[in-house]
Amino acid sequence: MLLCVSVSHRTADFDLLGRLSEAVTATSAGKLIEDGRAHGAVLVSTCNRVEAYLDVSPGADTSIAEATLRTLAGAADLPHDTLRDRAEVLAGTSALHHLFAVTSGLESIAVGEEEIAGQVRRAYDSARGAHVTTPELDTAFQRAAKVSRDVRTATSLGKAGRSLVQFALQLAGTRVTDWRETRALIVGTGNYAATTVATLRTLGVSALAVYSLTGRAEQFAQKYDMRAEHDLRGAVAAAQIVITCTNTYTVTVDDIPDESRRTIIDLGLPRNVDPAVGRLPGVELMDLELIATHARLPKLAPDATARELVSSAADAFAAEQIAAPAIVALRRHVFDALDSELTRLASKSAPAA
Repeated sequence: MLLCVSVSHRTADFDLLGRLSEAVTATSAGKLIEDGRAHGAVLVSTCNRVEAYLDVSPGADTSIAEATLRTLAGAADLPHDTLRDRAEVLAGTSALHHLFAVTSGLESIAVGEEEIAGQVRRAYDSARGAHVTTPELDTAFQRAAKVSRDVRTATSLGKAGRSLVQFALQLAGTRVTDWRETRALIVGTGNYAATTVATLRTLGVSALAVYSLTGRAEQFAQKYDMRAEHDLRGAVAAAQIVITCTNTYTVTVDDIPDESRRTIIDLGLPRNVDPAVGRLPGVELMDLELIATHARLPKLAPDATARELVSSAADAFAAEQIAAPAIVALRRHVFDALDSELTRLASKSAPAA
């Protein structure tokens, strides 16, 4: 049976999610199965949620969820009660519905977000590489990936090409006179960085620069035909829009050189930008919390067809899982009967001694 322990932006603030997300990157899924009560585990951490998916025995009690929360709380140095009060626990078909909906982007800040399927896949690949998945988890996550592709093919979500970056830049667009004349800086070269480049170019931005503390800026700049920066303060000074998407650096007030007007978009969890930056004169800071507030607008409600596809797929998958033991037993019965008959015929046709 699939069990999901979820902490998301719907149940917790982004500061708590940031601490939890940072801890999860250093916590292997294997720790969640050390006591043997869960057979396998996958830890998913995205920009708006941290979730543990566990393969547990049917009828397992809630103590497994409690143990999972204690492990996560301990890794993040958080009180267990604090995390428990902000967690949602789902089991069986409900957990499957949730996994399929999350992978399809229906539970993202920007509904229909395209990047989420890749984030879930990488979490699953990491757990599988650590040998902590089970055939049940393998099948569930592989089916979730298929459902995500089906949703994009069959609904308006796929046609919209939605992403968190796209939505954040749409919000920032109310402060931009002409994107074609805008100078933009990307801090980081991770998964969101490539999507950010593509979205900015779609808007008409040509003056693009990238900064990375990891030393990958030159390679990234060559790949995407942009300028590599090696001094963050100077790069920020030259930019009107700054988008951060890195796990290795925090932008502080010391990195902001003057009082020129600029918009800084922080897509990081944990935060990439010190909140104090947003209090500087001329700086408008848009972090995930602000973006999530705007994303709750009715016009961004999930596509009804997408919800129906996810629900139907989860129900069908759950039915398959329930039927599987009976099918296996039937096959065993048929093959046992066939073996007995073949043995009987062979003995009957054997020559007498």
